Amino acid sequence: MRESKSARLARMHAEYDILCRIIPAPECALDFNSPLQLLIATVLSAQTTDTRVNTVTPELFATYPTAAALAAANPSQVEDIIHPLGFYRSKTQHLLGLAAALDERFGGEVPQTMEELTSLPGVGRKTANVVLGNAFGIPGFPVDTHVMRVTGKLRWRSDWRASHPDPVHIEREITACFPPEDWTNLSHRLILFGRATCHARKPDCGHCPLAQSCPSFGL
Repeated sequence: MRESKSARLARMHAEYDILCRIIPAPECALDFNSPLQLLIATVLSAQTTDTRVNTVTPELFATYPTAAALAAANPSQVEDIIHPLGFYRSKTQHLLGLAAALDERFGGEVPQTMEELTSLPGVGRKTANVVLGNAFGIPGFPVDTHVMRVTGKLRWRSDWRASHPDPVHIEREITACFPPEDWTNLSHRLILFGRATCHARKPDCGHCPLAQSCPSFGL
């Protein structure tokens, strides 16, 4: 039987209540001490793990503590530091361009609006939402591959059948169902749940706390 919108919304909140109980204190997995550090770390996290990013950022941040310092860096020296992450040449160019834009347009400070953040080279909505929510406490809902997969498996979104879902559509549809103050931790919990249980290749349905209500259980 087709699930009504009101029934789906009630199920979403019931399932999120369970996630809140099993993941009571979610945190950003990237190590940072300032908005600039988080912005840089998030850009570096593309196509690699947060854990691996955390192994290179202490040296990177110590060597280039400001946007101006990073903008003026010797590219080969930055490449040497971030080499373990892969795609280090292109990531270095992204970092230097981002740092230069921050220095020239914002006095080296990270802006606090979606519009300004996404105007920076290499910064999309996902990265901007990470920075807004975790560095500034401004509601943001980052949509990564885990969020895409979990919201699809749970059928929290209307396009759950889509093979290439639109992250912006997901962001808008999911955030419309929860108050803004929940958005950042909602994303964290979905990501952590995706990493721990609702895996991409073989979901651990046998140990899933949402198994009783999940429409994809056992599929």
